[in-house]
Amino acid sequence: MKKIIILILILGQFLMAAQIEYIKANGFKIPVIFESDKRLPLINMQFVFQNSGSITDTKISGFAKFSAKMMGEGTKKLGSHAFAELLEARAIHISASAGRETFVMDMSCLSDEFDEALSYFDALLKDPNITEKTLTKVQTTLVGKLSSKKNDYDYVAGNELKSILFEGTPLSNPASGTIQSVKTIKLDDVQKFIDENLVSSKLIVVIGGDIDKEDVKQKLQLLISYMPKGKLESLKNYKLRQKPKEVVLKRETEQAYLYFGSPYNMGISSDDVYKSRVAAFILGAGGFGSRLMEEVRVKKGLAYSAYARFNVNKSSSYMSGYLQTKLESLDEAKKTVQEVMAEFVQNGVTEEELEQTKKFLLGSEPLRVETISQRLSRTFQEYYRGDEFGSSAKELEKIKALKLEDLNKFIKKHKEILDISFAIVTK
Repeated sequence: MKKIIILILILGQFLMAAQIEYIKANGFKIPVIFESDKRLPLINMQFVFQNSGSITDTKISGFAKFSAKMMGEGTKKLGSHAFAELLEARAIHISASAGRETFVMDMSCLSDEFDEALSYFDALLKDPNITEKTLTKVQTTLVGKLSSKKNDYDYVAGNELKSILFEGTPLSNPASGTIQSVKTIKLDDVQKFIDENLVSSKLIVVIGGDIDKEDVKQKLQLLISYMPKGKLESLKNYKLRQKPKEVVLKRETEQAYLYFGSPYNMGISSDDVYKSRVAAFILGAGGFGSRLMEEVRVKKGLAYSAYARFNVNKSSSYMSGYLQTKLESLDEAKKTVQEVMAEFVQNGVTEEELEQTKKFLLGSEPLRVETISQRLSRTFQEYYRGDEFGSSAKELEKIKALKLEDLNKFIKKHKEILDISFAIVTK
């Protein structure tokens, strides 16, 4: 026991649990999520801009992801090639990406190169390579990728399901856009996106590794002070289609692709999120042993895999799932999905299913927080959802204490998930 305590004390010198602090800059309190880990001389940093992902694609689909590609082309002064060479020479990585609700600038480097990496990061924010030449290059690359996806029927069916569920909203658009939409993007459009979204009012900083917290705060404060202020508006929540709809796309395929989804009335800050996590695992997110997998694959042999999950975000909340099956088994597979869902809502789960799920979720928890990036991501999600710090640990305690009766009451309340829409690709 004495040796274990000594080992914990030694590790404590190198590891610090993730913390949330604030930097005052540009008249804002910028949240900064820190975690120190001095076992390796590495630093990873993310500038996360809220309400700046594909949710902003109100006029041109794929616009946010297109802008991220443009931000990956270096500075106007140096150009893409020279900027990349300078980073590579110092083992610095800088990239940009767009999710549904956020736009992320990512930087990683050796701790000795942190100051240099910050200077390149700052240069990219101030002087991105927004030129006609870069625009043409990105358009050509993305059009080529989108052309190659025409025969990726998982991609086709997935996009069609989004267009059904979120009809008339920005979320109905393909996140990567279409060939037509990508071709219509102009240089002024990209510049406007960057001016409106890469701003300090939308910023959350996530940084971890071999860092000195106070030193990092000073350097970040200086960098952020040069950024535009901008404006953070509340994120709109989009409601799903209430009346089920089915769309069948005919393609030259040897299999049928069945994508399905429905409304799910759950808020991101709901007290029942932990019940939702357990219910989703039992229904279809848990792989082998889940209801869908057992019925579709094990009992009926209709597909290699079947999956369903509850997607709970700030901008939307819905159930979605998918499977592939033989062309001649399409109708039976669709019917099976509907039957499994109906049985799940009507009769709930069993004591055995609940206990097995508890064992898995609680037992596998160390694997979900073993790396610094995982811990930082978890803390970021807690902050982003508006939860108090450490809420993930409390959620596990709630799962451990969850009773079968309470879980089944929760499941029976959500009959809206039976209003299932289908997007099908078949021959």
